Amino acid sequence: MKVIEKRYSMEAQFLQVANSPNRSFSLRREAIPNINSRWHRHAEVELIHFHRGGGTQFVGDNIRRFAAGDIVLVGSDLPHYWHYDTVEEHQESGESGPYATVLHFTEHFWGDKFLLLPENACIRKVLERAKRGLSLTGHVRENVAALMVKMQETEGPFRLTTLLECLYHASLADDRSALASIGFRYDTPESENERINAIYNYALQNFGQRITLEDVAAVAGLSPNSFCRYFKSRTGKHFRQFLTEIRIGHSCKRLIDGDENVKQICYESGFNNFSCFYKKFKEITGKTPAAYQSVFVR
Repeated sequence: MKVIEKRYSMEAQFLQVANSPNRSFSLRREAIPNINSRWHRHAEVELIHFHRGGGTQFVGDNIRRFAAGDIVLVGSDLPHYWHYDTVEEHQESGESGPYATVLHFTEHFWGDKFLLLPENACIRKVLERAKRGLSLTGHVRENVAALMVKMQETEGPFRLTTLLECLYHASLADDRSALASIGFRYDTPESENERINAIYNYALQNFGQRITLEDVAAVAGLSPNSFCRYFKSRTGKHFRQFLTEIRIGHSCKRLIDGDENVKQICYESGFNNFSCFYKKFKEITGKTPAAYQSVFVR
């Protein structure tokens, strides 16, 4: 077994989101890749629009690729993690650096009774749905994207009404937009924060090669048996499932890039058996690798 330095920590880091004195909620452009590349949560609801760049997205127990154009609504205290692809990959593709527009607000910044108004029933419901995370698509995404641009150009009460419009349009997202599973619950103590980040980072850095249970358990500072119980209790899934989802997400990116054949992508993504790769890919994406590639590559 490889000798690996023990690193401890496993729970979503609690972040305090800063607001300026003359603003009741935060809206900013974030242009530093992986500035919050940690499993974290915060009291504020987050609405994020990725303008450039892509990578691996973790929202609750959901793992998937994110790309330029995606918009995600993350509810209060829902753990999440955006891991951008390396800056070198973007430079190789001729892109400038990744950036996103990020909006943060607390559910009751407009007062305890505002959301109880009958006219705001749909706003109240979408904030409840956001506790599983919502991936906005189609016309909903287009409308919210335009409103986030408008919000940056407005002042005073118009910023508030534009935020309400964003949430109204987000409330039109269908049930398939939900990210975390309906049974996902997060109750890990703050003291466990570093362990989950160590495991996630190790998986993201090494998914292309063989990862033994002993290796990843050593990263967490646990015995293999204890690690299996621990990871399942904290994430709601087995580590092998988690690792497979990361590998399939990576293979999706490579298929979209269209510069390798499917078997090369299979082995480069960490699979050592093409039949297994094919089965897992269809299981997770609902398509065969070739069918998936044909949707994106013309």
